[in-house]
Amino acid sequence: MEPFLRHTGHVLPVDRAHVDTDQIVPKQFLKRIERTGYGAFLFYNWRYRADGTPDPSCLLNDPAYAGASILLARENFGSGSSREHAVWAIRDYGFRAVIAPSFADIFYTNAVKNGLLPVRLAPEEVDELFRLARRGRLTLTVDLVAQKVHVVRVGDEAPVEPRSFSFAISPVEKDRLTSGLDDIALTERHLAAIERFERERDVYRNFAYPTPPVS
Repeated sequence: MEPFLRHTGHVLPVDRAHVDTDQIVPKQFLKRIERTGYGAFLFYNWRYRADGTPDPSCLLNDPAYAGASILLARENFGSGSSREHAVWAIRDYGFRAVIAPSFADIFYTNAVKNGLLPVRLAPEEVDELFRLARRGRLTLTVDLVAQKVHVVRVGDEAPVEPRSFSFAISPVEKDRLTSGLDDIALTERHLAAIERFERERDVYRNFAYPTPPVS
């Protein structure tokens, strides 16, 4: 998994609350067994009309937002079913971080496990970022090491006054992301202890469950 230390990128503003996982990646695309390739289905029902043609009103179809790598959203992002495919689709499309006032718990956990940084900011701070995004293409730096979001540029101009927002994250989640550890890599950190236990398990088992004497 790619480590996340800090990332600078353009913002895609999704000004909707309670975006659920079926909106992120519709259920008809969940039959695939691969974990890659889901970016093509991200927000599919928003991006395409019923006849399959791109909907020009969707920002993902706007060339001005091509290459956006930071998703800005409203509260309760990622609600609904627990499908991990939602995170896979966001990462596969090219997003490295999602900023919102709040996330569904399971989505938040899945994001951390897959190298997508979920950033919780106060509602008024998210409001300010949306206001800036309406003025022009917004560029941010998300610094996980310092746990800050910096406003780099609005349109072609740097902000008159530098703006930064702090965010909280647990030490365990921060370590996973900065080290690039998925569940398997996290387990392998304890490989020596696991192998030692396997070598000595008979001793432990006999101690815990003594063999009864043969009469």
